[in-house]
Amino acid sequence: MAEAPDEDEADLSHEHTEILLQFQDLAGIDDISRCRQLLQNHNWNIEAAVRDTLNMQEPPSSPPSSLSQSPTLHPSPPSSSSLRDREPAVNLNPVFVRSYVIPRTPRSWVSWAWSVVLLPFRFTFTSILDILKFIYGIFIPDPRRMVTDPLGDVRRFLTRFNTTYGSNHPAMYEGTYGQALNEAKRDLKFLLVYLHSWDHQDTRQFCTQTLCSETFRVYVDTNLLFWAVSVDTPEGYRVSQALRETSYPFLGVVVLRDNRMTVVGRLEGLHSADQLIERLTRIVRDNETSLLAARLDREHRRQSQQLRQEQDVAYEESLQADREKDRRKQAEKDKIQKIEDEKIEKVLEKQRKKEEIEKLKAERREGLPPEPDSTDPDAIHVVLKLPNGDRLERNFLAQDSLQAIHDYVFIQPLSPTQFQIMTNFPRRVLPCLPTRDCPDPRTLLDMGLTKKELLYVQDTGDDDESEEDDLG
Repeated sequence: MAEAPDEDEADLSHEHTEILLQFQDLAGIDDISRCRQLLQNHNWNIEAAVRDTLNMQEPPSSPPSSLSQSPTLHPSPPSSSSLRDREPAVNLNPVFVRSYVIPRTPRSWVSWAWSVVLLPFRFTFTSILDILKFIYGIFIPDPRRMVTDPLGDVRRFLTRFNTTYGSNHPAMYEGTYGQALNEAKRDLKFLLVYLHSWDHQDTRQFCTQTLCSETFRVYVDTNLLFWAVSVDTPEGYRVSQALRETSYPFLGVVVLRDNRMTVVGRLEGLHSADQLIERLTRIVRDNETSLLAARLDREHRRQSQQLRQEQDVAYEESLQADREKDRRKQAEKDKIQKIEDEKIEKVLEKQRKKEEIEKLKAERREGLPPEPDSTDPDAIHVVLKLPNGDRLERNFLAQDSLQAIHDYVFIQPLSPTQFQIMTNFPRRVLPCLPTRDCPDPRTLLDMGLTKKELLYVQDTGDDDESEEDDLG
């Protein structure tokens, strides 16, 4: 179980605190200040920090697969990151560890006597053999020290074991020692490590009567993750040196305790299946609380992470809703502003037209011919009826252009901007304005107008202009 954050984490964000605890769990470093320093050196990149902190104990290898001839092997799951092949640190000297050693003793008084007689010779032989091995090792290094294919070592042992003793044994994890440790750490399981010696005199009896017994197989498959290897291989020799066994058969129990993989049980010597199950049960029971605490801690982290993710999702949804609300408000404001701008543009356009019309009226007023006296024999009295019912009266000369009548109506305040002048009988439109075919409008005389005429002014402006006029 990871240590609780102390005062070193007081100034950390919740996210950095979670990364710190995860890094401590993966790296197996008790000093949380050191964990924090390592993460800061790697800019809080947990994978880079773990990769540079842990020492590679074995070369990377492809994910193990199950042997076709052994149906009782645990296939190692595919590696999802470079961290899977790294062997976590193991605490070999915990405060409390259960150790069971069954020494090999003579079975009768004759065996006892014979052992006493052979003791000096055995001691001498063993000493000389150790000296020879030491000298031999100086010139020719032990090939078991060169770990080149740890996964191959495990696979070859499993194949030979199944061939020799059959497949009715606990499911063996097919992977390296480091992968087995990581598997047990990830799944919070007890890891049972079996170191096999082909040359030991008790090996065959232990394998046939204990490992391959049905009761032991069921117990291990139900409660433990089982990993085995021969000490004659480089991988097995390396693990035996790490676990420091003194006799065979050897079984070690490793479990996550105090945030580190820890050896909590050692069983050496020839155990029966019932003895082994009873002692393994005691070891598991003694250390179950540490796994329970680790499970609770991981569940708490999972729930905290899930809660943060839900909070992040809720915050993002709220932020998105606020953005959408702001967008709609801005769109509404832009729409209102556009309407206001269009209204202002219409007002300005109307004002420009009005100014242009006033300017044009002033020009037409100055160019209007003077009104003749009614006694003038060429004078024609014209009465003009506006669309609103008002009447205009003025005298024109018979030689005046019809445009003079149009200009007279145009400069009146109540006259429409666009209009045409018509006679009532016969009903016709007077061509008062110049055209391309007739650039000079005809005179009143040419149109047959007499001394006194009643003409009608018809508004020809469009609806928009009429509405603008009404608004004005």
